[in-house]
Amino acid sequence: MGNTPKKLLIAASGTGGHLFPAIATAEALDDFEIEWLGVATRLENQLVPKSYPLNIINVEGFQSGFGLGTVRTMVRLGIAIAQVRSLLKSGGFSGVFTTGGYIAAPAILAARLLGLPTILHESNAIPGKVTRWLSRWCSVVAVGFDAAISYLPHAYCQSVGTPVRSQFLDPQGSTTLGDLGVPDGVPLIVVVGGSQGAVAVNQLVREAAPAWFDAGAWVVHLTGTNDPDADALQHPHYVAKPFYDDMATLLRRADLTVSRAGAGTLTELAMTHTPSILIPYPFAAEDHQTFNGKVFVDANAARLYQQADLTADQLKQSVLDLLDNPDQRQAMAHAAGHLAVENSADQLAELVRRAIADPEAFKR
Repeated sequence: MGNTPKKLLIAASGTGGHLFPAIATAEALDDFEIEWLGVATRLENQLVPKSYPLNIINVEGFQSGFGLGTVRTMVRLGIAIAQVRSLLKSGGFSGVFTTGGYIAAPAILAARLLGLPTILHESNAIPGKVTRWLSRWCSVVAVGFDAAISYLPHAYCQSVGTPVRSQFLDPQGSTTLGDLGVPDGVPLIVVVGGSQGAVAVNQLVREAAPAWFDAGAWVVHLTGTNDPDADALQHPHYVAKPFYDDMATLLRRADLTVSRAGAGTLTELAMTHTPSILIPYPFAAEDHQTFNGKVFVDANAARLYQQADLTADQLKQSVLDLLDNPDQRQAMAHAAGHLAVENSADQLAELVRRAIADPEAFKR
């Protein structure tokens, strides 16, 4: 009976930026029995059930301003808190781990009502609203960027980086992309819009790419699933796909990446030592992608352009400049590698173990 593993509820939902760090942490917690908390329409329904039981609740984010939508959201939040409280109590859970976002609210509040330890991971340089509002009720807040700590004065914080999928942990991993038809030795530009894609970036890339082809480069362009013009550009050196599973190999092989600046993507660029041109998503909450990207710019690991100010010609020239300057790309790659926290998942898993074994250990 004494060897029965403790149960942990992981609340992570929505995009890869929330889910992949949670999955990586779960994989490092093989001494726990894990169940998941998610929403019916989000990415977790594709990624989680093959490995962990998935519990579904109906909850949504708060919109700006007050109106009938706010009342509806509050009612749903109250119902969700009751559902999670019942799940935690009847399931005999020992604690909650969450990677933020709106699903974190009912998980943290329900755990608080039951006196259960809660561990929250915030991957962005500027913490999200739920993290700022509820971090004081968590046992410990783990952050991906040191800059986030100053926004959380009432929480016990520890910097651990952001966990990545296991495929990124092999520094000697493959760089061969035979399934994409990219030859070895040719310059490769990889375009990544994040798990949701980036239509505006896609349009800029399609306009700029012919000059890159003329320079001898290949382009692998991950367009996402929401771009109606995804097939508009055709060229022997151009590969367009909505997504690609083996991102570690792709980024290791890349000479340069054009990317959004989500925390998960930046972590993967650091782990693969990939120089990058960053175009933050302009509608991210509180412009947090810009702040994420500035960490890389300040480290000389990336160039950053605001989408509203960037033209196709500027993007074309910036890429060509870096393709023509291998020493600068090498310096950027080296700087990116210095930002990597290779044992982030293990550090975060150990925080979970400590918080559940001794919740008082993190009292300020």
